[in-house]
Amino acid sequence: MDIYEEITEFYRGVQAEKRVIGTSVFGRNLYAFRMGEGRPVCIAQYAIHGREWITARLALAQFRLGTGRGSAWFVPLVNPDGALLCQRGRESAPDPIAAAELLAVNGSEDFSLWKANGRAVDLNVNFPADWGRGKRNVRIPAGENYIGPRPLSEPETRALKAFTEEIRPDLTISYHTKGEEIYWYYGQSLTACARDKKLALALSASTGYPLCRAPGSTGGYKDWCIAALHIPAFTVEAGRDSLSHPLGDEAYAELEEKNLFSVRTLLETCAAGMR
Repeated sequence: MDIYEEITEFYRGVQAEKRVIGTSVFGRNLYAFRMGEGRPVCIAQYAIHGREWITARLALAQFRLGTGRGSAWFVPLVNPDGALLCQRGRESAPDPIAAAELLAVNGSEDFSLWKANGRAVDLNVNFPADWGRGKRNVRIPAGENYIGPRPLSEPETRALKAFTEEIRPDLTISYHTKGEEIYWYYGQSLTACARDKKLALALSASTGYPLCRAPGSTGGYKDWCIAALHIPAFTVEAGRDSLSHPLGDEAYAELEEKNLFSVRTLLETCAAGMR
């Protein structure tokens, strides 16, 4: 069973508020489901990079754990096309033309390191937050770092943006692999910086990961949430840096152990600050 089948099966069976927030380039559903009630509200998104598909499984474990305070929307597989390219190769493309185009971009039958979506756009540099100004940005289709022809050019980023604007969360968290680091800063005001760092420190205590800044990183979901919505937003790089991409089943147990309580911790810390 591939990760898209795994998430689809969970979605169909789960008894919760749930919805399809959009579809991918290749027409696969982008699922979301909610746990808890009331505020604060967190959106947690996973696997926006194809080769980081293992993080989608973490969403299911965190959902089963519950939120404690407030509520969370889990979007476990933002990039299903990229995840299946990583897992199954170009045979996961919907037709021979798309498969041939992807092969030409990748230059190899081995898609195991593929981060982009089905159109060879890196979704986490496609948001309108200093779009195109990142140090590693590229301007031609590629397996990673291609910013796309314009901000929000991709159906996946448009869907996540629209969903976020509709839900109006108090905070967001994005799960990636790897490196065991937490990114939380994107030019916030002094007041917002103090607010966000308090949450970041709680997240660090929960995971055991240090806080970091990402100079030169732009166009990400976290960046857009901070710059446009003025809310706390975090990127967690889960999994030891000594591991090799793509992290798979062999790395999952430790990844879950360190990150299981992270959404719950953020909500409880945020709720305490709202009293």
